[in-house]
Amino acid sequence: MYKKVHSDGQINFLDFNQTCGMQLDPNNEYVRLADKIDWEHLEEGYANLFPSEHREENESNRAAYANTPEEDRDNLGTMIMDATCSPSNIRYPMDFSLLNEAREKLEKMIDFFHNCYHPWKKPRTYREVARKEYLDLAKSKKRTQKKIRATIRKQLGYVRRDLGYLEAYMEAGYALPAKYINNYLVILELYDQQKYMYDNKVNRVDNRIVSISQPWIRPIKRGKVKAPTEFGAKYDVSIDENGFARLEKLSFDQYNESTILTDALERYRQRNGHYPKRVLVDQIYRTKSNRDFCKEHGIEMSGPKLGRPPKDGGKKSSKEEYQDNTDRIEVERFFSRDKQSFGAGLITTKLMGTTLTSIALSVLAANIFEAETGTFLSFIYVKQLTISMRFVGLILRLHEYQKSAYLAATK
Repeated sequence: MYKKVHSDGQINFLDFNQTCGMQLDPNNEYVRLADKIDWEHLEEGYANLFPSEHREENESNRAAYANTPEEDRDNLGTMIMDATCSPSNIRYPMDFSLLNEAREKLEKMIDFFHNCYHPWKKPRTYREVARKEYLDLAKSKKRTQKKIRATIRKQLGYVRRDLGYLEAYMEAGYALPAKYINNYLVILELYDQQKYMYDNKVNRVDNRIVSISQPWIRPIKRGKVKAPTEFGAKYDVSIDENGFARLEKLSFDQYNESTILTDALERYRQRNGHYPKRVLVDQIYRTKSNRDFCKEHGIEMSGPKLGRPPKDGGKKSSKEEYQDNTDRIEVERFFSRDKQSFGAGLITTKLMGTTLTSIALSVLAANIFEAETGTFLSFIYVKQLTISMRFVGLILRLHEYQKSAYLAATK
């Protein structure tokens, strides 16, 4: 009959000495995988499969797993992956409204120089005229292209003149205080971008500024019916078979999600000691390089294969495709819960670091509510969470470095 194996009699891998006196490598993927599995918990369920006392003595579940062919136990579990954007709480960036905001900030800088130093007669800024021209378009119910371009041309002229006044002050030896320097540098780049788009009659420019107070925010094309373009940080999330989500990439810049998949699969293998059996993704991830990677490592990718369907019945059945699509809904459910319940739907923080931290904490909060308190699985997740927060810290330091480089380059 089957005899249940107790953990007290199980020899640990690291305590097992070979005949030559060497020990097993603790960093070996199979040793690490064995340490992560709760064998005693599995043994209880395995013992219930052999209730009869008259059967032959059976091997333990751990021995049965070890005797399983390697090709049948290499890939286990499922990974679901998708990307979304957490919009920041900024005004919708119209070109003429950005230029009007820049003009008002420059006028405050001119007022500072005049009130503090009185070097010469205060220059004319025509702020009341400029404000009236802006409001004529902002309050207009019908904004024609001709009227928009005329307003942008006038606002560009006001901004250019105010920048000339400030340059004259600084050439005379007067310096801007620290609280104005960042806005001044951002407005310089904003003016160059708006002038380029106006002269070339285009609506696109690299690293386009959509907020003067938060210049790191970029427009993110999402292709959704409700919001085709969102303004905030974009991030990729992977969900494992236990329902826990992990940030795979978090950035303010637009990027292609397909470049993240292979790195996410490698990180999955580092955590679990094996690749997932299935990876459920949408069409943008199903590039040829990603398909080749999954095929090489025995990973099943959701969706139809490239090229003409085979004649030998190699195509997935409709039942399998339906199951893949049903399982992939889990990541959409996570995004909905993350945005509606944990603050990722609208980021109200104003600094780069606090914005990224808010998104990371929303994912953390969603995972905490997903985990069952006191379970072995929750303990494993908390250990892995430390690594995830280190990843967020690296992102924050990287963005701080990029901000410093940006400020140095625009001086």
